[in-house]
Amino acid sequence: MEECLQTIADYGLRSVGIGQRLLPKEDFTLCQQVTLIGSGMIWNIYFGVVALLFGFFFATALAVAKAAQNKWLRKPAEWFIFLFRGSPLFIQFFFAYFLFLSLKGVSPFFNAFTAAWLGALIVLFCNTAAYTGEIFYGALRSIPKGDVEAADAYGLTGWPRFKRIIWPTMLRLAWPAYTNEAIFLFHATTLVFFTGFPAWQQRGDALYYANYFADKTFNPFVPYPILAAFFIILTLIVISGFGFVNRRLNRHLPQERRSKLKLRVNIIR
Repeated sequence: MEECLQTIADYGLRSVGIGQRLLPKEDFTLCQQVTLIGSGMIWNIYFGVVALLFGFFFATALAVAKAAQNKWLRKPAEWFIFLFRGSPLFIQFFFAYFLFLSLKGVSPFFNAFTAAWLGALIVLFCNTAAYTGEIFYGALRSIPKGDVEAADAYGLTGWPRFKRIIWPTMLRLAWPAYTNEAIFLFHATTLVFFTGFPAWQQRGDALYYANYFADKTFNPFVPYPILAAFFIILTLIVISGFGFVNRRLNRHLPQERRSKLKLRVNIIR
């Protein structure tokens, strides 16, 4: 037990540069594998949370723009959504890395963009914003006409109508599908360090460390189940959090009319 606690102290925050710099080379213990893979989960959570947070607001703007009558608002939103939904996320990572690498030679300003913490985050942000924007757009088109007419009857127009009627209804309709998008985004974060973005000083994510142990031990049946267990726990946390929000969004409806979360597995994106 004391040895495992020391391992946690040495490697628990290694993925963010705190603790032992050198990775263990032999005689790997279960505690070492769990600790280092868990340490790498910090990056997966960082990418997922930040991309979801900023992508949520950008997706709302994309959905509204796509539903607009003005073609100068509608067309850019349509093409943005089409571009990031129509191309594989893996290819987006590679393209973005080499684009940022080219821009790095133009100006030192772009140096940070070739690092995973910023460059890969931008890709995830754009990708989830595009998928979420399409989900929100579909929800906007599904808002009952009676709700909008009732808002008009009360004299609500413009921003007050959007804030008090349209936006809450859009979220209520879109939330189950958005929950699936959030789960997939966290799973997609495992692609970051297997694309062009390098893991500086071996500070990778959970899959990076799982792959390290599998290569060193020639036994994938220990690190990868550990990795899967971490992601199952993370998925349960996401479901719980989004489920709480879903109940809040539907609290004014009768029980039989409340939207329920239906999880779907994304085989390919």
